[in-house]
Amino acid sequence: MCIIKTYFNDWMMHFMAVAQNGRKSIILRIVLLVFAVYSIISLFNLQIQLVELKQELSDNIAIKEATELEVAEMVRLLDSGTEAQLIEKAARERLGYVYPEEQIHIDLSGQ
Repeated sequence: MCIIKTYFNDWMMHFMAVAQNGRKSIILRIVLLVFAVYSIISLFNLQIQLVELKQELSDNIAIKEATELEVAEMVRLLDSGTEAQLIEKAARERLGYVYPEEQIHIDLSGQ
């Protein structure tokens, strides 16, 4: 960083000397203006990227937390019963299986 600062100071001193000698350069002013505009535009673009990346990070954190909850639920299910109970629960919930002679009542009232 110090080398860049020294180089920048030398560069500014050179152009200040040119301006003081009466040879005010329009090219220098244009270059400085272009550099200033470029810097401002770059800062705005970086700020926009930062906001987008923060949003992406918060989305990924939410996905991670949801996944951790699913894993915790699966671990709890595995720890809570035997393999047969786990298979039975999956068959009932996912596939809608029932025992013979079992009656399922579904509330259609919507309440």
